[in-house]
Amino acid sequence: MSGIDLLVVGAGPAGLLAAIKAADEGLRVCIVESMAKPARKLGIAGKGRGNLTNTAPLPEFLKHFNRQGRFLKAAFAAFFSQDLVDFFEREGLKTVEERGGRVFVASGRATDAVRCLHHAVERRGIRLLTSSPVRDLLVIDKSCQGVTLIDGRKLTAARTLLATGGMSYPLTGSTGDGIRMAKNCGHTIVTPLPSLVALKPEKPLPDSLQGAVIKNLSAELRINGKKEAAEFGEMAFLDGYLAGPIMISLSRAAVQALHAEQQVEIILDLKPALDHAKLDRRLLREIESNRGIDIAGLVAKLLPAELRRYCLDQTGLNGSRRADQMSAEQRKALRLWFKQQQYTIVGHAAWEQAIVTAGGIATNEVNPNTLASKIVANLHFAGEIIDIDADTGGYNLQAAFSTGWLAGQAIATAIKAGNKNRSEDRIQP
Repeated sequence: MSGIDLLVVGAGPAGLLAAIKAADEGLRVCIVESMAKPARKLGIAGKGRGNLTNTAPLPEFLKHFNRQGRFLKAAFAAFFSQDLVDFFEREGLKTVEERGGRVFVASGRATDAVRCLHHAVERRGIRLLTSSPVRDLLVIDKSCQGVTLIDGRKLTAARTLLATGGMSYPLTGSTGDGIRMAKNCGHTIVTPLPSLVALKPEKPLPDSLQGAVIKNLSAELRINGKKEAAEFGEMAFLDGYLAGPIMISLSRAAVQALHAEQQVEIILDLKPALDHAKLDRRLLREIESNRGIDIAGLVAKLLPAELRRYCLDQTGLNGSRRADQMSAEQRKALRLWFKQQQYTIVGHAAWEQAIVTAGGIATNEVNPNTLASKIVANLHFAGEIIDIDADTGGYNLQAAFSTGWLAGQAIATAIKAGNKNRSEDRIQP
């Protein structure tokens, strides 16, 4: 294959938008994708509903990223959340904003966003080679000339964009191959770790908790005994893990600490609206208002059914005993269980369950204004392959779309400038 201006490795959100932008700028573009279909991970985003972005203003938006978030300022300045909504609108996909500024595909089907991008690629005549895994980058004298496919074929291009994603959800194609390729050509890799993932407590959870969901609670993350972060919202007990939205958010720092061999604890407060004194008065009022109620009945007034037996087992209380016969110490034990459930965290779920990858290509080796490699000429990066990760809520996908768009624009600008210079050279007397 010859005459290609831009070769995009990876047909995810970053790669597809880069290809679309470059094609709109007049470039001849080819995409190579290891999977049989493009953007499989996008098709399951937002629990299958397609949480594409978030309407939070830029300063707040950046706070949801790791310490490398400032790297994205140029990408977000070039293409941000409203630009993305407008792009999809032009391409025929409607979106809707929901609680917390989250922007979803209006149909509630993330696969509609995948189809929209696929059609956009087809309309622009962009060549898409699926089921075409790349073995490695074709680098000669510190300049990327294209790629070598797993079957030995070589595809050459003026510029190459590596947008293969990280290592999360490997069944969707994010196997870490792009990170390996970048390392092979000299890039520093920040150790990839699963992020936005369920956390494993030291003590096994009882089967009775499986699937239990708790709403309106707060969770505090402590690292080496010090408060690191806190979240309010909903959590769940799944397959022996602490899961659900607030656990997923806290996992970013928790996983980093675990791999640094630090002590990690989660403290749950099931009644965050009540301090200890108010909760004690609440317990006394319930006992007073329900004469003769047993402890199991009292607990039933305060907890969903799935948690009641767990509460009695954890506190050592006899559920058949009358609540008004509880001692002050027993009432304190119940109160502490509600306010300070403590879990020592010893692990996390596997890559297959991680929503995003923390780590990747070090940002100080990538030009934030062009997404070009500072190590290898004619090579660019976009999306999750770079060491940028964020909370859930549409932030990670926006970063992928924005870096893809900026890379496509920058590559088009560079190639046009090169063509112009060569043209001027030819007409010199």
